[in-house]
Amino acid sequence: MEKGLGPWIGGSAILASMCCLPSVIWVLFAGSSAIVAADQLSNDLYYSWVRWALYAASASMLTIGMVIYHRSKGICTLDDAIRNRRVVLNTALATFTIAIVTYLVWNFLILEILGIAVGLPWEDSAFWN
Repeated sequence: MEKGLGPWIGGSAILASMCCLPSVIWVLFAGSSAIVAADQLSNDLYYSWVRWALYAASASMLTIGMVIYHRSKGICTLDDAIRNRRVVLNTALATFTIAIVTYLVWNFLILEILGIAVGLPWEDSAFWN
């Protein structure tokens, strides 16, 4: 069965949002007693070098996924990639665009709403304010 780039895109979006996702999960499992610690964890992860490391790991994950995808389609060498550069470029642009949009929706909409719903003090810094 052939797999596309969907799992790579979804995985990279989840990986890029790992500065906020653990806080939401922590409060879901630990309850309201963990709100302050979970908020501090998300602030420490988001406003440090960790966020950029997660972005780099996500970009690497997408790149590896595209290499595996193109190799499964018969584009195995650099000469094959040059011959099929339009396909490779269009796939790369579409993949990175979809991954960024998926990350933005997942992190700044879904996780933001979930975090506010479980009691994390994120409402003042929400993008809609």
